[in-house]
Amino acid sequence: MYLDLFITFFKIGLFTIGGGYAMIPLIQQEVVAHGWLTLLELTDFIAVAESTPGPFAVNIATFVGMEMGGLPGALVTTAAVVLPSFIIILFIAKAFTNFQQNKWVQGALYGMRPVVIGLIASAVVLLMSTGFIGEGVKIHSVGDFFASLQYLEIIIFIIGSFVYFRFKLHPIKLILISAGLGMLFFGVLPMFY
Repeated sequence: MYLDLFITFFKIGLFTIGGGYAMIPLIQQEVVAHGWLTLLELTDFIAVAESTPGPFAVNIATFVGMEMGGLPGALVTTAAVVLPSFIIILFIAKAFTNFQQNKWVQGALYGMRPVVIGLIASAVVLLMSTGFIGEGVKIHSVGDFFASLQYLEIIIFIIGSFVYFRFKLHPIKLILISAGLGMLFFGVLPMFY
């Protein structure tokens, strides 16, 4: 199992261009397909990984490794996701001046930018669909769609988006506000009905 964890997270680390958000679709395909996490668990942990210190990819890898193999699993997955970047950065740092103006390298970088944007957009759609529509919900009609919406989560999203874009609130403050709204909507208010 540790070898499977290592290979999976090495592949994620190796083929993810563009950072943590761009790797969400690949993590989703690999981790959910292996049955290590459900889509809802992955979505929940993405929220936790974003609000904790450290690189997103390392947080996700460590969490999955810990869930699947305890502390040894966490060490294996963390090392596996970091190793490709470490090797590539060593190579690039050694030869950066030779590559910096190379037209092939520049062309490859220009070609990868749109895909990275697409992967990030895909992650947004994935997170919104699992955050706003219950997991495993079958939608057969417009009525099913509206019945399956998680309205309180949508309200928190709208408030957070408005506050961020209108007042340019620092992300940490925004995370704390949304956590407070979540505790209010899902913890305090349900006690009264």
